Amino acid sequence: MGLLSKKDAKLILDPLTDDNPITIQVLGICSALAITAQLKPSIVMAVSVMFVLGLGNVVISLLRNVIPSKIRIIVQLIVVATLVIIVDQVLKAFAYELSKELSVFIGLIITNCIIMGRFEAFALGNKPWPSFLDGIGNSLGYGVILVIVGFFRELLGSGTLFGFKVLGDPIAKTGLYAIGYENNGFMVLPPMALIVVGIIIWVQRSRNPALIEEN
Repeated sequence: MGLLSKKDAKLILDPLTDDNPITIQVLGICSALAITAQLKPSIVMAVSVMFVLGLGNVVISLLRNVIPSKIRIIVQLIVVATLVIIVDQVLKAFAYELSKELSVFIGLIITNCIIMGRFEAFALGNKPWPSFLDGIGNSLGYGVILVIVGFFRELLGSGTLFGFKVLGDPIAKTGLYAIGYENNGFMVLPPMALIVVGIIIWVQRSRNPALIEEN
């Protein structure tokens, strides 16, 4: 038997495809729209959510039998807020410019529907290890969509990836710009993120028609 059982592997793999938190559950859309104009902040946000959700799920699971039902939401918010503060302080210490670029959106992880949803739907009813895998799986599913959207928006909107020119120089007219290519300014606007997510959903459902019947 491998490192993960079939059930454990399912906790990680399902959110990547047939139960993706953004394209199937329609959660976490706000950050997908707001911070995906470039690839770097998309990756940083994905890693930040992975840290908060993976560790948060474990903490909530460990406390599940001692949290009074009436204050469980408050406890969950305290756990999330603590982890988000850690992420924010680490970014300010080691990537200050990127921290300023992400601005309030790191803080808004506290209200990310994916995180609170997994606390309620999974961590409160399962042991720490499955809860950890569930957190990693859902954050990976979330992160994959952010990275895909960020990749296409930066590439087609600015002609760059991670800030490096990959399509040529639009001023010197080199690379693709030499044959008349122009950056699509609409790609850096938030509505285009929604359109790119819509295309991903269309491709996903085209490859798996069963998702249409289920949703």
